[in-house]
Amino acid sequence: MPIRLIVHGGAWSIPDEMDAAHLNGVQKALETVYPALQAGISALQAVEQAVNILEEDPTFDAGRGAFLNDQGEIELDAIIMDGRDLSFGAVAAVQNLLHPVSLAQQVMVKTDHSMLVGKGAQAFARAIGMEELDPTVLLTERELAYYHQIKEDPNFKSHHPFEPLPSDTVGAVAMDKDGNLAAATSTGGTPRKMAGRVGDSPIIGAGAYADNQTGAVSTTGWGESIMKVLLAKTVCDRMEHTNAEEAARFGVQVLREKGKGYGGLIGVNAQGDYSFAYNTEKMAWGWVDTRGTIQARIK
Repeated sequence: MPIRLIVHGGAWSIPDEMDAAHLNGVQKALETVYPALQAGISALQAVEQAVNILEEDPTFDAGRGAFLNDQGEIELDAIIMDGRDLSFGAVAAVQNLLHPVSLAQQVMVKTDHSMLVGKGAQAFARAIGMEELDPTVLLTERELAYYHQIKEDPNFKSHHPFEPLPSDTVGAVAMDKDGNLAAATSTGGTPRKMAGRVGDSPIIGAGAYADNQTGAVSTTGWGESIMKVLLAKTVCDRMEHTNAEEAARFGVQVLREKGKGYGGLIGVNAQGDYSFAYNTEKMAWGWVDTRGTIQARIK
């Protein structure tokens, strides 16, 4: 089977001065993980590793560099899903962790559950020895300044598609040499969100979905609208009946018309064809083409 890896660094109105940082981030994830995928790591390992790299990059709204909520705190959500058997792990409203997607992976493999949130997820992270960081390690000067700019603004709407927000959710989709698919998504949510708010990213079928029989998808954008239409599952289901590109376009059309929302997605179908689509001003994404060349885009 063809080896595939595609990643995204968010769909929103990314300021022009941050274009290069977004492109560099997605390119680093691809150039680091794709050789390992060629060497034989699984699709599940590949999406976790790619998202880890994006979580470490302060450019994005995931891990280091995530938005602050209305209490001035960072709360993180993530999901990872295995297309072989539909297993998934998810976490929501966790704090002080650089790699929430890795915690989600551990939920999947080390517990009888699929999703942990808040204090329970935090306790599980401690129990398995995951390092908890001082909150300042995840905080960037950019996000602190932005928080102070918007925290008392009565007109601020975090979901407005053309607000010049500096960053957004990250995600990855992969197909390994055995034809197995996997998807992962990680986020800090929307700026000035209510404490405890959970968006689409950790919700199966909304923030990500993977099924070897159809395809795998990771989404990004306004979570409340993405959840309404289960965007990732909608696109995966469509992949069973049409080509990957049309399925992605269909999903974004459903998002806009039924969900009244904005966002984007990346995907790979069961045949190894890439797809991506968005209806925001910009999306940052990249993939490795059939010649093994990295392609990175933001537009």
